[in-house]
Amino acid sequence: MSDDQPSSPASRRPPRQSRTGLTSTGARKAGSKSNRSRAREFALQGLYQHIVSRNDVLDIDRFTRDLAGFHKADAVHYDALLRGCVETEEQLDTLIAPQLDRTLAEISPIEHACMWIGVYEFQHCPDVPWRVVLNECIELAKEFGGTDGHKYVNAVLNGLAPQLRSAEVEKDRNHTP
Repeated sequence: MSDDQPSSPASRRPPRQSRTGLTSTGARKAGSKSNRSRAREFALQGLYQHIVSRNDVLDIDRFTRDLAGFHKADAVHYDALLRGCVETEEQLDTLIAPQLDRTLAEISPIEHACMWIGVYEFQHCPDVPWRVVLNECIELAKEFGGTDGHKYVNAVLNGLAPQLRSAEVEKDRNHTP
């Protein structure tokens, strides 16, 4: 082979991406997300619309189901989160408000929706471990919220977990070294 020949196509490819499941910002890559994680993302988008614009849940649902990638989400979990949070928003806010250092109106709509999802799952999804609920909501806040919003979501949900999942939290804390 002479030096005059063009380089092979493989040598012109961009370097391979890391396959750790995280982007350069620390967010999970789309390919590494579970169906339930995707359902939470779509529910978060719908809840944001509800909080900001007070759009009707049926209109939100119709719009969200047409978004790219929805077919990869757990539609049953999405339905439960979107409809459950909207139907019980007053009860969710009643639990969240005492954990805050400001009014609910001063909370970012993204953080507010993340907290709704977390509290709703604590109450209605006992098949999802409390630490998974907490982590998923923190990840949503990191990916879609403000710079330190995830810390606020973490503090609020960590404050509510012992109240809403007392036996599970106590068991975990007693078995952690």
